[in-house]
Amino acid sequence: MTAVKESTRRPLGHFAGRSLAGLLVIAGAGAGFGLLLMLVRFHWNPLQHADHEVAEWFNGLVAPHHALVTVLQAVTDLGGRPVLIWLVTIAVVGLLIRRQSRLAVYLITAGVGGLILDPSLKTLVGRLRPVVDVPVASAPGNSFPSGHALGSFVAYGALLLVFLPALAPRWRKPAIAIAAVLVAVIGLTRIALGVHFVSDVLAGWLLGAAWLGVTAYAFRLWRRERGRPVPPLSEGLEPEAGEEITPAPAEEHVLEHPRSAVAELLVGWVIVFGALYGFGMYVSYHAKGTVFAAVDTEVPRWFAERHTDVLTDLSWWWSKFGDTHAILLVSLVFCPLVLAVWRRWRPVLFVALAMFGELTLFLAAARAVDRPRPAVENLDGQMPTSSFPSGHIAATICLWTAMALIVFVRTDRWWRWLFVGLAVIMPVGVAVSRMYRGMHHPTDFMGAILLSALWMGSLYWVVRPNADVHEGNRPAIGSEQIGELDDELAKAARPG
Repeated sequence: MTAVKESTRRPLGHFAGRSLAGLLVIAGAGAGFGLLLMLVRFHWNPLQHADHEVAEWFNGLVAPHHALVTVLQAVTDLGGRPVLIWLVTIAVVGLLIRRQSRLAVYLITAGVGGLILDPSLKTLVGRLRPVVDVPVASAPGNSFPSGHALGSFVAYGALLLVFLPALAPRWRKPAIAIAAVLVAVIGLTRIALGVHFVSDVLAGWLLGAAWLGVTAYAFRLWRRERGRPVPPLSEGLEPEAGEEITPAPAEEHVLEHPRSAVAELLVGWVIVFGALYGFGMYVSYHAKGTVFAAVDTEVPRWFAERHTDVLTDLSWWWSKFGDTHAILLVSLVFCPLVLAVWRRWRPVLFVALAMFGELTLFLAAARAVDRPRPAVENLDGQMPTSSFPSGHIAATICLWTAMALIVFVRTDRWWRWLFVGLAVIMPVGVAVSRMYRGMHHPTDFMGAILLSALWMGSLYWVVRPNADVHEGNRPAIGSEQIGELDDELAKAARPG
Protein backbone atom coordinates (compact mmCIF):
# COMPACT_ATOMS: atom_id res chain seq x y z
CA MET A 1 0.00 0.00 0.00
CA THR A 2 2.85 2.35 0.88
CA ALA A 3 4.46 1.73 -2.48
CA VAL A 4 1.20 2.51 -4.27
CA LYS A 5 0.78 5.78 -2.37
CA GLU A 6 4.36 6.71 -3.09
CA SER A 7 3.95 5.98 -6.81
CA THR A 8 0.87 8.18 -6.80
CA ARG A 9 2.53 11.02 -4.95
CA ARG A 10 5.54 11.21 -7.26
CA PRO A 11 3.69 12.27 -10.43
CA LEU A 12 1.56 14.69 -8.42
CA GLY A 13 4.66 16.07 -6.76
CA HIS A 14 6.40 16.50 -10.11
CA PHE A 15 3.31 18.19 -11.49
CA ALA A 16 3.05 20.49 -8.48
CA GLY A 17 6.71 21.46 -8.84
CA ARG A 18 6.41 22.10 -12.55
CA SER A 19 3.12 23.92 -12.03
CA LEU A 20 4.62 26.22 -9.41
CA ALA A 21 7.52 27.09 -11.70
CA GLY A 22 5.11 27.61 -14.57
CA LEU A 23 2.85 29.80 -12.48
CA LEU A 24 5.83 31.92 -11.46
CA VAL A 25 6.76 32.38 -15.13
CA ILE A 26 3.18 33.30 -16.01
CA ALA A 27 2.95 35.70 -13.08
CA GLY A 28 6.28 37.27 -14.02
CA ALA A 29 5.19 37.79 -17.62
CA GLY A 30 1.87 39.25 -16.48
CA ALA A 31 3.58 41.56 -13.98
CA GLY A 32 6.06 42.73 -16.63
CA PHE A 33 3.25 43.51 -19.02
CA GLY A 34 1.32 45.34 -16.29
CA LEU A 35 4.35 47.47 -15.46
CA LEU A 36 4.88 48.42 -19.11
CA LEU A 37 1.17 49.17 -19.45
CA MET A 38 1.28 51.60 -16.53
CA LEU A 39 4.48 53.29 -17.72
CA VAL A 40 3.07 53.81 -21.21
CA ARG A 41 -0.37 54.83 -19.96
CA PHE A 42 1.11 57.53 -17.70
CA HIS A 43 3.71 58.68 -20.28
CA TRP A 44 6.84 57.97 -18.24
CA ASN A 45 9.45 60.24 -19.83
CA PRO A 46 12.53 57.92 -19.78
CA LEU A 47 10.57 55.18 -21.56
CA GLN A 48 9.08 57.65 -24.04
CA HIS A 49 12.51 59.06 -24.82
CA ALA A 50 14.11 55.63 -25.28
CA ASP A 51 11.26 54.47 -27.54
CA HIS A 52 11.56 57.51 -29.83
CA GLU A 53 15.35 57.31 -29.97
CA VAL A 54 15.26 53.66 -31.07
CA ALA A 55 12.52 54.38 -33.62
CA GLU A 56 14.56 57.18 -35.20
CA TRP A 57 17.74 55.07 -35.22
CA PHE A 58 16.02 52.16 -36.98
CA ASN A 59 14.39 54.51 -39.49
CA GLY A 60 17.73 56.00 -40.43
CA LEU A 61 19.19 52.52 -40.82
CA VAL A 62 16.36 50.95 -42.83
CA ALA A 63 14.80 53.73 -44.93
CA PRO A 64 17.64 54.12 -47.51
CA HIS A 65 17.57 50.41 -48.42
CA HIS A 66 14.46 49.48 -50.39
CA ALA A 67 15.48 45.82 -50.72
CA LEU A 68 15.81 45.55 -46.94
CA VAL A 69 12.37 47.12 -46.51
CA THR A 70 10.91 44.51 -48.87
CA VAL A 71 12.50 41.68 -46.87
CA LEU A 72 11.28 43.12 -43.58
CA GLN A 73 7.74 43.46 -44.91
CA ALA A 74 7.79 39.84 -46.11
CA VAL A 75 8.97 38.62 -42.70
CA THR A 76 6.52 40.79 -40.76
CA ASP A 77 3.63 39.30 -42.75
CA LEU A 78 4.34 35.97 -41.02
CA GLY A 79 3.00 37.56 -37.85
CA GLY A 80 -0.02 39.21 -39.47
CA ARG A 81 -3.58 38.12 -38.87
CA PRO A 82 -4.17 36.59 -42.34
CA VAL A 83 -1.23 34.18 -42.01
CA LEU A 84 -1.87 33.33 -38.35
CA ILE A 85 -5.60 32.81 -38.84
CA TRP A 86 -4.88 30.56 -41.82
CA LEU A 87 -2.35 28.51 -39.84
CA VAL A 88 -4.62 28.03 -36.83
CA THR A 89 -7.72 27.33 -38.94
CA ILE A 90 -5.98 24.71 -41.06
CA ALA A 91 -4.52 23.13 -37.93
CA VAL A 92 -7.95 23.03 -36.24
CA VAL A 93 -9.60 21.42 -39.25
CA GLY A 94 -6.77 18.91 -39.53
CA LEU A 95 -7.06 18.02 -35.85
CA LEU A 96 -10.80 17.52 -36.17
CA ILE A 97 -10.25 15.24 -39.15
CA ARG A 98 -7.77 13.27 -37.05
CA ARG A 99 -10.33 13.23 -34.17
CA GLN A 100 -8.19 15.29 -31.82
CA SER A 101 -10.97 17.63 -30.76
CA ARG A 102 -9.43 18.55 -27.38
CA LEU A 103 -6.34 19.93 -29.07
CA ALA A 104 -8.54 21.71 -31.61
CA VAL A 105 -10.48 23.39 -28.80
CA TYR A 106 -7.20 24.42 -27.18
CA LEU A 107 -6.00 26.08 -30.40
CA ILE A 108 -9.32 27.87 -30.83
CA THR A 109 -9.26 29.12 -27.24
CA ALA A 110 -5.67 30.36 -27.42
CA GLY A 111 -6.17 31.99 -30.81
CA VAL A 112 -9.47 33.70 -29.99
CA GLY A 113 -8.03 35.01 -26.73
CA GLY A 114 -5.15 36.61 -28.61
CA LEU A 115 -7.54 38.19 -31.10
CA ILE A 116 -9.61 39.68 -28.27
CA LEU A 117 -6.72 40.98 -26.15
CA ASP A 118 -4.98 42.91 -28.93
CA PRO A 119 -7.68 45.40 -30.08
CA SER A 120 -9.21 45.80 -26.63
CA LEU A 121 -5.89 46.81 -25.04
CA LYS A 122 -5.03 49.06 -27.99
CA THR A 123 -8.30 50.90 -27.42
CA LEU A 124 -7.75 51.09 -23.66
CA VAL A 125 -4.24 52.56 -23.92
CA GLY A 126 -4.80 54.69 -27.04
CA ARG A 127 -1.11 55.13 -27.86
CA LEU A 128 -0.30 56.60 -31.27
CA ARG A 129 2.17 54.89 -33.58
CA PRO A 130 5.70 56.23 -34.09
CA VAL A 131 6.25 59.25 -36.33
CA VAL A 132 9.55 58.95 -38.21
CA ASP A 133 11.35 61.12 -40.75
CA VAL A 134 11.02 58.71 -43.69
CA PRO A 135 8.00 56.39 -43.28
CA VAL A 136 8.56 53.03 -44.97
CA ALA A 137 5.43 51.22 -43.75
CA SER A 138 2.05 51.98 -42.24
CA ALA A 139 -0.42 50.17 -40.01
CA PRO A 140 -3.96 50.96 -38.87
CA GLY A 141 -5.08 51.47 -35.28
CA ASN A 142 -3.14 52.26 -32.13
CA SER A 143 0.33 51.12 -31.17
CA PHE A 144 0.33 49.42 -27.72
CA PRO A 145 0.74 46.46 -27.55
CA SER A 146 2.09 45.07 -30.82
CA GLY A 147 -0.52 42.76 -32.31
CA HIS A 148 2.10 41.02 -34.45
CA ALA A 149 4.28 40.29 -31.41
CA LEU A 150 1.32 39.10 -29.34
CA GLY A 151 -0.33 37.09 -32.11
CA SER A 152 2.84 35.38 -33.32
CA PHE A 153 3.84 34.40 -29.77
CA VAL A 154 0.42 32.89 -29.07
CA ALA A 155 -0.17 31.25 -32.46
CA TYR A 156 3.28 29.75 -33.04
CA GLY A 157 3.59 28.82 -29.37
CA ALA A 158 0.21 27.06 -29.30
CA LEU A 159 0.93 25.24 -32.58
CA LEU A 160 4.28 24.14 -31.18
CA LEU A 161 2.71 22.78 -27.98
CA VAL A 162 0.09 20.88 -29.98
CA PHE A 163 2.36 19.38 -32.64
CA LEU A 164 5.56 18.70 -30.67
CA PRO A 165 4.53 15.04 -30.15
CA ALA A 166 4.49 14.61 -33.93
CA LEU A 167 8.22 15.41 -34.06
CA ALA A 168 10.99 12.98 -33.29
CA PRO A 169 12.63 13.79 -29.92
CA ARG A 170 15.83 14.98 -31.60
CA TRP A 171 13.91 17.60 -33.58
CA ARG A 172 11.93 19.10 -30.70
CA LYS A 173 14.56 21.44 -29.32
CA PRO A 174 15.43 22.75 -32.81
CA ALA A 175 11.71 23.30 -33.47
CA ILE A 176 11.37 25.27 -30.24
CA ALA A 177 14.44 27.32 -31.14
CA ILE A 178 13.13 28.04 -34.65
CA ALA A 179 9.75 29.15 -33.30
CA ALA A 180 11.43 31.41 -30.74
CA VAL A 181 13.69 33.00 -33.36
CA LEU A 182 10.73 33.51 -35.71
CA VAL A 183 8.68 35.27 -33.02
CA ALA A 184 11.67 37.44 -32.07
CA VAL A 185 12.40 38.40 -35.68
CA ILE A 186 8.75 39.27 -36.36
CA GLY A 187 8.77 41.59 -33.35
CA LEU A 188 12.01 43.25 -34.46
CA THR A 189 10.61 43.88 -37.95
CA ARG A 190 7.77 45.87 -36.41
CA ILE A 191 10.32 48.17 -34.76
CA ALA A 192 12.53 48.36 -37.86
CA LEU A 193 9.58 49.28 -40.10
CA GLY A 194 8.67 52.13 -37.75
CA VAL A 195 5.14 50.96 -36.92
CA HIS A 196 5.81 50.07 -33.25
CA PHE A 197 7.96 51.23 -30.36
CA VAL A 198 10.25 48.84 -28.51
CA SER A 199 7.90 48.86 -25.52
CA ASP A 200 4.97 47.88 -27.77
CA VAL A 201 6.81 44.77 -28.92
CA LEU A 202 8.04 43.86 -25.45
CA ALA A 203 4.50 44.20 -24.13
CA GLY A 204 3.20 41.98 -26.92
CA TRP A 205 5.71 39.27 -26.09
CA LEU A 206 5.00 39.44 -22.36
CA LEU A 207 1.24 39.37 -22.82
CA GLY A 208 1.56 36.53 -25.33
CA ALA A 209 3.69 34.53 -22.91
CA ALA A 210 1.19 35.11 -20.10
CA TRP A 211 -1.84 34.12 -22.17
CA LEU A 212 -0.12 31.08 -23.69
CA GLY A 213 0.96 30.01 -20.22
CA VAL A 214 -2.54 30.39 -18.80
CA THR A 215 -4.12 28.30 -21.57
CA ALA A 216 -1.43 25.61 -21.37
CA TYR A 217 -1.75 25.47 -17.58
CA ALA A 218 -5.54 25.12 -17.84
CA PHE A 219 -5.12 22.26 -20.32
CA ARG A 220 -2.71 20.48 -17.99
CA LEU A 221 -5.10 20.91 -15.05
CA TRP A 222 -7.85 19.37 -17.16
CA ARG A 223 -5.64 16.34 -17.82
CA ARG A 224 -4.76 15.94 -14.15
CA GLU A 225 -8.39 16.14 -13.06
CA ARG A 226 -9.20 13.27 -15.42
CA GLY A 227 -6.39 11.12 -14.09
CA ARG A 228 -4.14 11.50 -17.10
CA PRO A 229 -0.37 11.89 -16.78
CA VAL A 230 0.90 15.45 -17.11
CA PRO A 231 4.17 15.44 -19.06
CA PRO A 232 6.64 18.33 -19.24
CA LEU A 233 5.76 20.94 -21.86
CA SER A 234 8.86 19.95 -23.84
CA GLU A 235 6.88 16.83 -24.85
CA GLY A 236 3.79 18.78 -25.94
CA LEU A 237 0.29 18.95 -24.52
CA GLU A 238 -0.78 15.40 -25.43
CA PRO A 239 2.17 13.11 -26.17
CA GLU A 240 -0.16 10.13 -26.71
CA ALA A 241 -1.63 11.91 -29.74
CA GLY A 242 1.74 11.91 -31.51
CA GLU A 243 0.98 9.20 -34.06
CA GLU A 244 -2.46 10.58 -34.85
CA ILE A 245 -1.23 14.09 -35.58
CA THR A 246 1.89 13.01 -37.45
CA PRO A 247 1.30 14.10 -41.08
CA ALA A 248 2.12 10.78 -42.73
CA PRO A 249 3.02 8.11 -40.16
CA ALA A 250 2.62 5.17 -42.56
CA GLU A 251 4.53 6.63 -45.52
CA GLU A 252 8.07 5.36 -45.72
CA HIS A 253 9.08 6.97 -49.01
CA VAL A 254 7.42 9.90 -50.76
CA LEU A 255 8.94 8.67 -54.04
CA GLU A 256 10.42 5.22 -54.44
CA HIS A 257 13.20 6.40 -56.76
CA PRO A 258 13.69 10.14 -56.13
CA ARG A 259 16.85 10.55 -58.22
CA SER A 260 15.38 9.03 -61.34
CA ALA A 261 12.16 10.99 -60.74
CA VAL A 262 14.11 14.25 -60.63
CA ALA A 263 15.92 13.34 -63.86
CA GLU A 264 12.65 12.42 -65.58
CA LEU A 265 11.00 15.66 -64.49
CA LEU A 266 13.95 17.73 -65.73
CA VAL A 267 13.78 16.02 -69.10
CA GLY A 268 10.03 16.52 -69.19
CA TRP A 269 10.41 20.21 -68.30
CA VAL A 270 12.84 20.75 -71.17
CA ILE A 271 10.55 18.96 -73.67
CA VAL A 272 7.52 20.99 -72.54
CA PHE A 273 9.50 24.22 -72.80
CA GLY A 274 10.63 23.28 -76.30
CA ALA A 275 7.08 22.62 -77.46
CA LEU A 276 5.86 25.80 -75.80
CA TYR A 277 8.64 27.89 -77.31
CA GLY A 278 8.07 26.49 -80.80
CA PHE A 279 4.32 27.11 -80.71
CA GLY A 280 4.77 30.56 -79.16
CA MET A 281 7.28 31.73 -81.76
CA TYR A 282 5.08 30.45 -84.58
CA VAL A 283 1.82 32.14 -83.50
CA SER A 284 3.64 35.32 -82.46
CA TYR A 285 5.85 35.99 -85.47
CA HIS A 286 5.28 33.47 -88.29
CA ALA A 287 1.52 32.90 -88.50
CA LYS A 288 0.53 35.82 -90.77
CA GLY A 289 -2.29 34.91 -93.10
CA THR A 290 -3.28 31.85 -91.08
CA VAL A 291 -6.35 31.21 -88.99
CA PHE A 292 -4.27 31.84 -85.85
CA ALA A 293 -3.52 35.42 -86.95
CA ALA A 294 -7.16 36.05 -87.83
CA VAL A 295 -8.41 34.79 -84.48
CA ASP A 296 -5.77 36.73 -82.56
CA THR A 297 -6.81 39.93 -84.31
CA GLU A 298 -10.59 39.63 -84.33
CA VAL A 299 -11.33 38.15 -80.90
CA PRO A 300 -9.63 40.93 -78.85
CA ARG A 301 -11.43 43.54 -80.98
CA TRP A 302 -14.75 41.76 -80.49
CA PHE A 303 -14.32 41.83 -76.73
CA ALA A 304 -13.10 45.48 -76.74
CA GLU A 305 -16.24 46.61 -78.58
CA ARG A 306 -18.47 45.07 -75.90
CA HIS A 307 -17.01 46.60 -72.76
CA THR A 308 -19.52 47.63 -70.11
CA ASP A 309 -19.02 48.70 -66.51
CA VAL A 310 -20.71 45.57 -65.18
CA LEU A 311 -18.73 43.18 -67.38
CA THR A 312 -15.49 45.01 -66.65
CA ASP A 313 -16.02 44.64 -62.91
CA LEU A 314 -17.00 40.99 -63.31
CA SER A 315 -13.96 40.26 -65.45
CA TRP A 316 -11.70 41.91 -62.86
CA TRP A 317 -13.00 39.69 -60.08
CA TRP A 318 -12.89 36.50 -62.15
CA SER A 319 -9.42 37.34 -63.40
CA LYS A 320 -8.30 37.50 -59.77
CA PHE A 321 -9.05 33.78 -59.40
CA GLY A 322 -6.02 33.14 -61.58
CA ASP A 323 -3.52 35.52 -59.99
CA THR A 324 -0.66 34.41 -57.78
CA HIS A 325 -2.35 35.25 -54.47
CA ALA A 326 -5.53 33.30 -55.21
CA ILE A 327 -3.65 30.28 -56.57
CA LEU A 328 -1.38 30.24 -53.52
CA LEU A 329 -4.31 30.61 -51.12
CA VAL A 330 -6.25 27.70 -52.64
CA SER A 331 -3.11 25.55 -52.64
CA LEU A 332 -2.37 26.35 -48.99
CA VAL A 333 -5.87 25.30 -48.01
CA PHE A 334 -6.12 22.19 -50.17
CA CYS A 335 -2.73 20.62 -49.44
CA PRO A 336 -2.98 20.51 -45.62
CA LEU A 337 -6.49 19.07 -45.86
CA VAL A 338 -5.31 16.33 -48.22
CA LEU A 339 -2.47 15.57 -45.83
CA ALA A 340 -4.85 15.43 -42.86
CA VAL A 341 -7.35 13.11 -44.57
CA TRP A 342 -5.16 10.72 -46.55
CA ARG A 343 -1.90 10.91 -44.57
CA ARG A 344 0.33 10.97 -47.65
CA TRP A 345 2.86 13.55 -48.80
CA ARG A 346 2.83 12.40 -52.41
CA PRO A 347 -0.43 14.20 -53.42
CA VAL A 348 0.92 17.36 -51.75
CA LEU A 349 4.18 16.97 -53.68
CA PHE A 350 2.15 16.55 -56.87
CA VAL A 351 0.32 19.85 -56.34
CA ALA A 352 3.52 21.67 -55.33
CA LEU A 353 5.44 20.44 -58.39
CA ALA A 354 2.48 21.22 -60.63
CA MET A 355 2.52 24.85 -59.52
CA PHE A 356 6.32 25.18 -59.46
CA GLY A 357 6.66 23.67 -62.92
CA GLU A 358 3.88 25.87 -64.31
CA LEU A 359 5.46 29.01 -62.88
CA THR A 360 8.95 28.30 -64.18
CA LEU A 361 7.70 27.21 -67.61
CA PHE A 362 5.53 30.31 -67.89
CA LEU A 363 8.34 32.69 -66.89
CA ALA A 364 10.87 31.02 -69.20
CA ALA A 365 8.50 30.92 -72.19
CA ALA A 366 7.27 34.48 -71.66
CA ARG A 367 10.85 35.75 -71.56
CA ALA A 368 11.95 33.71 -74.60
CA VAL A 369 8.94 34.48 -76.83
CA ASP A 370 8.49 38.10 -75.65
CA ARG A 371 5.14 38.57 -77.38
CA PRO A 372 3.40 41.98 -77.22
CA ARG A 373 -0.05 42.29 -75.70
CA PRO A 374 -3.08 42.54 -78.03
CA ALA A 375 -3.44 45.84 -79.93
CA VAL A 376 -6.48 46.92 -77.91
CA GLU A 377 -6.97 48.68 -74.58
CA ASN A 378 -5.23 46.68 -71.86
CA LEU A 379 -7.49 47.14 -68.85
CA ASP A 380 -4.83 45.88 -66.43
CA GLY A 381 -2.21 48.31 -67.74
CA GLN A 382 1.46 47.52 -68.26
CA MET A 383 2.42 44.04 -67.07
CA PRO A 384 5.94 42.84 -66.15
CA THR A 385 5.67 39.76 -68.38
CA SER A 386 4.83 39.30 -72.05
CA SER A 387 1.61 37.94 -73.52
CA PHE A 388 2.49 34.32 -74.37
CA PRO A 389 1.50 32.10 -72.67
CA SER A 390 -1.14 33.26 -70.18
CA GLY A 391 0.19 32.64 -66.68
CA HIS A 392 -3.22 33.22 -65.09
CA ILE A 393 -4.87 30.60 -67.26
CA ALA A 394 -2.05 28.05 -67.04
CA ALA A 395 -1.89 28.31 -63.24
CA THR A 396 -5.67 27.90 -62.97
CA ILE A 397 -5.67 24.84 -65.23
CA CYS A 398 -2.78 23.17 -63.39
CA LEU A 399 -4.15 23.81 -59.91
CA TRP A 400 -7.74 22.73 -60.45
CA THR A 401 -6.74 19.78 -62.64
CA ALA A 402 -4.32 18.58 -59.95
CA MET A 403 -7.01 18.86 -57.27
CA ALA A 404 -9.56 17.03 -59.43
CA LEU A 405 -7.10 14.20 -60.19
CA ILE A 406 -6.45 13.71 -56.48
CA VAL A 407 -9.98 14.03 -55.11
CA PHE A 408 -11.83 12.07 -57.80
CA VAL A 409 -9.82 8.90 -57.21
CA ARG A 410 -9.80 9.17 -53.40
CA THR A 411 -13.50 9.45 -52.59
CA ASP A 412 -16.78 8.04 -53.79
CA ARG A 413 -18.82 10.99 -52.54
CA TRP A 414 -20.93 12.98 -55.01
CA TRP A 415 -18.96 16.17 -54.41
CA ARG A 416 -15.94 14.79 -56.22
CA TRP A 417 -17.75 15.84 -59.39
CA LEU A 418 -17.62 19.43 -58.17
CA PHE A 419 -13.84 19.33 -58.53
CA VAL A 420 -14.19 17.99 -62.07
CA GLY A 421 -16.63 20.79 -62.91
CA LEU A 422 -14.41 23.44 -61.35
CA ALA A 423 -11.42 22.12 -63.30
CA VAL A 424 -13.36 23.18 -66.42
CA ILE A 425 -15.31 26.23 -65.24
CA MET A 426 -12.47 28.05 -63.47
CA PRO A 427 -9.97 28.04 -66.39
CA VAL A 428 -12.66 28.97 -68.92
CA GLY A 429 -13.85 31.85 -66.74
CA VAL A 430 -10.30 33.14 -66.21
CA ALA A 431 -9.53 32.79 -69.95
CA VAL A 432 -12.62 34.75 -71.02
CA SER A 433 -11.85 37.43 -68.43
CA ARG A 434 -8.23 37.81 -69.51
CA MET A 435 -9.20 38.10 -73.18
CA TYR A 436 -12.06 40.49 -72.38
CA ARG A 437 -9.59 42.73 -70.53
CA GLY A 438 -7.34 42.80 -73.60
CA MET A 439 -4.46 41.09 -71.84
CA HIS A 440 -4.17 37.96 -73.99
CA HIS A 441 -4.69 36.60 -77.48
CA PRO A 442 -6.67 33.39 -78.00
CA THR A 443 -3.43 31.61 -78.90
CA ASP A 444 -2.03 32.65 -75.51
CA PHE A 445 -4.91 30.62 -74.10
CA MET A 446 -3.91 27.73 -76.39
CA GLY A 447 -0.35 28.04 -75.14
CA ALA A 448 -1.59 27.77 -71.55
CA ILE A 449 -3.50 24.62 -72.47
CA LEU A 450 -0.41 23.17 -74.17
CA LEU A 451 1.76 23.96 -71.14
CA SER A 452 -0.72 22.48 -68.68
CA ALA A 453 -1.50 19.33 -70.65
CA LEU A 454 2.12 18.39 -71.31
CA TRP A 455 3.43 19.29 -67.84
CA MET A 456 0.57 17.72 -65.90
CA GLY A 457 0.75 14.59 -68.03
CA SER A 458 4.47 14.09 -67.46
CA LEU A 459 4.14 14.94 -63.77
CA TYR A 460 1.30 12.47 -63.23
CA TRP A 461 3.29 9.75 -64.95
CA VAL A 462 6.40 10.35 -62.79
CA VAL A 463 4.91 11.16 -59.37
CA ARG A 464 1.82 8.89 -59.51
CA PRO A 465 -0.01 10.87 -56.78
CA ASN A 466 -2.69 8.22 -56.26
CA ALA A 467 -0.42 5.20 -56.03
CA ASP A 468 -1.27 4.67 -52.36
CA VAL A 469 -4.98 4.33 -53.19
CA HIS A 470 -4.22 1.31 -55.34
CA GLU A 471 -2.23 -0.07 -52.41
CA GLY A 472 -5.27 0.13 -50.13
CA ASN A 473 -4.91 3.49 -48.39
CA ARG A 474 -8.13 5.03 -47.09
CA PRO A 475 -8.96 8.37 -45.46
CA ALA A 476 -8.51 8.89 -41.73
CA ILE A 477 -12.30 9.36 -41.67
CA GLY A 478 -14.32 7.37 -44.17
CA SER A 479 -16.71 8.99 -46.62
CA GLU A 480 -19.70 7.88 -44.59
CA GLN A 481 -18.29 9.54 -41.45
CA ILE A 482 -17.77 13.06 -42.76
CA GLY A 483 -20.83 14.28 -40.87
CA GLU A 484 -19.22 13.29 -37.56
CA LEU A 485 -16.85 16.24 -37.75
CA ASP A 486 -19.67 18.59 -36.79
CA ASP A 487 -19.96 16.86 -33.42
CA GLU A 488 -16.29 16.95 -32.43
CA LEU A 489 -16.36 20.28 -30.61
CA ALA A 490 -19.50 19.30 -28.72
CA LYS A 491 -17.90 16.02 -27.62
CA ALA A 492 -14.82 17.86 -26.37
CA ALA A 493 -16.96 19.99 -24.07
CA ARG A 494 -18.59 17.05 -22.33
CA PRO A 495 -17.19 16.07 -18.92
CA GLY A 496 -15.06 13.00 -18.67
